[in-house]
Amino acid sequence: MILLGLDPGLGTTGWGLIRAEGNRLSHLANGRLKTGAAEPLPRRLAHLDAMVSALLADHAPAAAAVEEVFVNTNPQSTLKLAHARGVCLAALARAGVEVGEYAPRLVKKALVGTGAADKVQVQAMVARLLPGAMIAGADAADALAVAIVHAHHLASARALR
Repeated sequence: MILLGLDPGLGTTGWGLIRAEGNRLSHLANGRLKTGAAEPLPRRLAHLDAMVSALLADHAPAAAAVEEVFVNTNPQSTLKLAHARGVCLAALARAGVEVGEYAPRLVKKALVGTGAADKVQVQAMVARLLPGAMIAGADAADALAVAIVHAHHLASARALR
């Protein structure tokens, strides 16, 4: 099963694709989707939607996972993150992809063992779980982490049935 993980952001949205075969995970691809800071918000959101839609068309994931919004100290940053997340969710729903949603602290706890893990720790654990993957930065690592956690949750749900 191919799983897509997304770490939404208005400036940069990280994405990661993994294959889950039972308990085995393998890296397929990862990267960052960027929008121009000088562009108006509606144009940036439309561009993000087009890029996510193209990613879905190119890779046809069976399922996806998106990181939930965390509250920043700057309310404007939180709103921009929420806009980007909404675009990602809409693109996934339009493509008929089932979506799992995970809080950043839950992803860190599941992957690293502590919800307070920093980005370097997350990147290190993703690199360990997906050996040989060339990770395109912290956003892509976060997206791969979300995909890994979703793969484990899906496997647990199947085992319980």
